Amino acid sequence: KEELEALGNKIQEVLEHLSDAEGALKISSTHADSLEQSIEHLKGALIAALNEKSELSVKKQRYDTMLEQVQVRRSEVAQKLLKVKSDEENWNNQIAEQNERLSAIDAEIEKLLSQAESLEEEAKAANEEIRRLNRNLSHTEQDYHTAHTKLESLRNLAERYDGYGNSIRRCMEQKSREPGLLGVVADLIKVEKAYEIAIETALGGSIQNIVTSDEDTAKRMIDFLKKNKFGRATFLPLTSVGLRGGFTDNGALKEPGVIGLASTLVQADQQYEGLVRYLLGRVVVADTIDHAIAIARKYHYSLRIVTLEGELLNAGGSMTGGAFKNTSNLLGRRREIEELEESVKLLKKDLDALNQAIDENRSKRNALRDKIAALAEKLQKEYLVQNTAKMEISQMESRRDETASG
Repeated sequence: KEELEALGNKIQEVLEHLSDAEGALKISSTHADSLEQSIEHLKGALIAALNEKSELSVKKQRYDTMLEQVQVRRSEVAQKLLKVKSDEENWNNQIAEQNERLSAIDAEIEKLLSQAESLEEEAKAANEEIRRLNRNLSHTEQDYHTAHTKLESLRNLAERYDGYGNSIRRCMEQKSREPGLLGVVADLIKVEKAYEIAIETALGGSIQNIVTSDEDTAKRMIDFLKKNKFGRATFLPLTSVGLRGGFTDNGALKEPGVIGLASTLVQADQQYEGLVRYLLGRVVVADTIDHAIAIARKYHYSLRIVTLEGELLNAGGSMTGGAFKNTSNLLGRRREIEELEESVKLLKKDLDALNQAIDENRSKRNALRDKIAALAEKLQKEYLVQNTAKMEISQMESRRDETASG
């Protein structure tokens, strides 16, 4: 019984355990069902995850491909951008170089324009100088021709002995055949213009006397005049005149108003010194008639005195004066001829100098014109180069802009 009770208890325990196991099994079955559902659910989630993973993998692969393409494109764009920048920099460098060249061309054009302007001013000045010189030349030519014509006229008068008496002219026509004929007094002495009237007055008729080398020549010429009935003439042989004594009243030369002896106021060749003393060595020249009268009184009218205006006080007291008329101007003729000769010589020198200056200025002007023409041609070429450079710069800038925008 105890064993049965023990067995019953044990069966009871087994049954209880079995019941507990069935309950646990039931619970486990329920949990298993739940787990199976979870597993099924997880399987679905896993499948979905695997599908999503597959899709993500595809997307990733696609994205990787796209990224790779983008990177390739980016690299291409970067290279293209680098090339664009390089090309733009290259264009900028070329444009800068061309601008420098254009600046140099502009500077050269400015330089050439400045040179041309300077040359134009020089050419204009040369033209003005030529006009001025031509005006001077015209006036100088007129003065030269006037002086030359007057000189030739006076020379002709002198050669023809115009203003002299017929007998004088006839004798002097023989001068080429008669070497002893030296000339008339008026031709052999020179005197300053201020003393011409006084000296001509002092000489009186002696001014037309014929000077010969000796008495024999004078005798032959007198015979010539007689034979041909040409009139009379006075001859002054150098071998016989000028032998008388000189001036002795030297105190008179210190009187107020006295200019000097007439012989000291003329110039002549050395061979005529005796002749000059003979003709004028005893004649006192005074400045005015008042001084002449005072001197004549003081020396008791023993002197022959002339004044600058042509009054004559003879020894003995006679006086000659009035309006002085000297149409022949025999003394002044030689002086005037010499003055005209010098004037003509100087005018001719001036003419030569003016003509030379005109020629030099014309040559200078022509040379300047040649330089201006050469500069104009050079400027034309520079302008062409300048325009070409500007066009090239414009084309380069367009290409650079196209490169930058492309």
